[in-house]
Amino acid sequence: MAAQFGRRVVKGAATTAVAAVAVAALSASQAPGVTDTAQGRQSTGSQPSSDPDADNSATGNSPYYTDLPPLNSPTPTPTTGTGTPTGTGEAEAGIPATVLDAYKKAEAALGESKPGCNLPWQLLAAIGKVESGQARGGRVDANGTTITPILGPVLNGNGFARITDTDGGAYDGDTTHDRAVGPMQFIPSTWEWSGRDGNGDGKKDPNNIYDAALAAGGYLCRFGWDLSDKADLRRAILSYNNSTHYLNTVLSWLEYYRKGTHEVPDGTGTLPSGRSDDNNGSSSSPTPTPTSPGTTPPSSQTPGGGGSTSPSPKPPTTTPPPSTPPTTPATPTDTVDHLEDAGTAKLTATAGDAFAEKIATRTETEAGKAVAKVRVRFTIVGDTDSVFTGGESVATVVTNSSGVATAPALKAGEKTGDFTVRATVVGRAVSGLDYKATVTARQADALARTGDTALTCVAGGEFADQVELKATYKGAAADGVEATATLVKAADDATANDKGPYFKDADGKTVRTLAGLKTDANGLLKLPKLYADDTAGTFLLRINTTGGATLAVELKVTAAPSSSPSPSAS
Repeated sequence: MAAQFGRRVVKGAATTAVAAVAVAALSASQAPGVTDTAQGRQSTGSQPSSDPDADNSATGNSPYYTDLPPLNSPTPTPTTGTGTPTGTGEAEAGIPATVLDAYKKAEAALGESKPGCNLPWQLLAAIGKVESGQARGGRVDANGTTITPILGPVLNGNGFARITDTDGGAYDGDTTHDRAVGPMQFIPSTWEWSGRDGNGDGKKDPNNIYDAALAAGGYLCRFGWDLSDKADLRRAILSYNNSTHYLNTVLSWLEYYRKGTHEVPDGTGTLPSGRSDDNNGSSSSPTPTPTSPGTTPPSSQTPGGGGSTSPSPKPPTTTPPPSTPPTTPATPTDTVDHLEDAGTAKLTATAGDAFAEKIATRTETEAGKAVAKVRVRFTIVGDTDSVFTGGESVATVVTNSSGVATAPALKAGEKTGDFTVRATVVGRAVSGLDYKATVTARQADALARTGDTALTCVAGGEFADQVELKATYKGAAADGVEATATLVKAADDATANDKGPYFKDADGKTVRTLAGLKTDANGLLKLPKLYADDTAGTFLLRINTTGGATLAVELKVTAAPSSSPSPSAS
């Protein structure tokens, strides 16, 4: 195990003995059944694998940098009033300026949108270091886009996960298989739903550090995880790349960065050297030649995938016979011909409520045989704020032994109307299956006044009491129900009256219909103050709610007392 970490150069005064203890501690925490080669590549066996967990990670479990931080802690470097570093500090603690700014902006954005996540920017920095060496030492332009695309190795099952093309080559340039893309190494199928616009340019570009950092933060904060909790932190990191060694490497950099960092100019960051796929016999390159900070990697090595893609391979010494071409083992996904509904009932819910039914989809072969262990992606499509449990609009589920994938429960948002949930097979170009879902407005089936005081007023005056109502639905308080209040002409005439009691608008003008009212969390609705003109009589105030609840409230206006005649002169 220790050989895996032997290529790391320990900077500072740490002794070899101390370094060996740290390495042994990390090595001991490897997951059972996971081994490491002397070159540092994590391996689960000699045979290529389709890696069924790969698509359920941000990176497709792509290779990553294995360099560990120095054992001595960094010292924060003081800055001038402009924020320009005035010292150098430890080289490994330096983070390129634009990259560092992207991490901090992502932390601030997630602090507002998902405060319960408690995302530290140092976690993004740790992942960015392990995935791309901080965008290859900060080789980004003024907008945060990498100077050259950062691409991981082809995920063709040859030593890596096998993920067939999901983006038509739009992000990774490969129309056969997927590759991890950008400084945070998202595979295209994950970027499709997790991509964000972090720099406000209207685009979601995985090669832009602002977009990628915000997307990585959102990915780590899904499922309601609280990253201040150690268990949730571990779950989030493992969901990014499902490897215990990856987890330990990221945690090492997280702890290191938490002790202090400093800003360095773009393009001058230190470049890692060790990679988890070093010399694994795959199409990926050997460890790239280390370069001085700020220099461009050799032209034969395109930055990418937590390192670099391969130079032109050497021609083989022998040519395999035509009758025995190399083959890639078929996966269950390869046998899927179509999707079928697996008994999903009608999907209807009231705004704010959970849908009672779940979507179930079955994957089948051409002959109609169910296919197990296939990843099905459920995506919410349309103008809706409805989400799956956990607050996400996309969920990936593996089919069971009956070939059925059941999506997480849907929760209706506040937007009413129809939307679609689309089921697709991950890694297989078969037609998707659409499910229609409907969100109906919140309803009330009963309305009642909260008090029984008679509502009376003298002509030309104002009513002392305001009308307060409580809406219920099936006996429970109906919150968020829309209502309309109208002063009508008669019980059998819902036309708004042109005389009698009235409300006032914001400008103090007379109005006798109020629309867009809504009950509060307790189902209560308190109407504005009522006024009376000079017409005496009995009038009706009618309140209608979504769902059909109606209540008529009687209002009485008495004539103003007449003035006493002046006494006659004596």
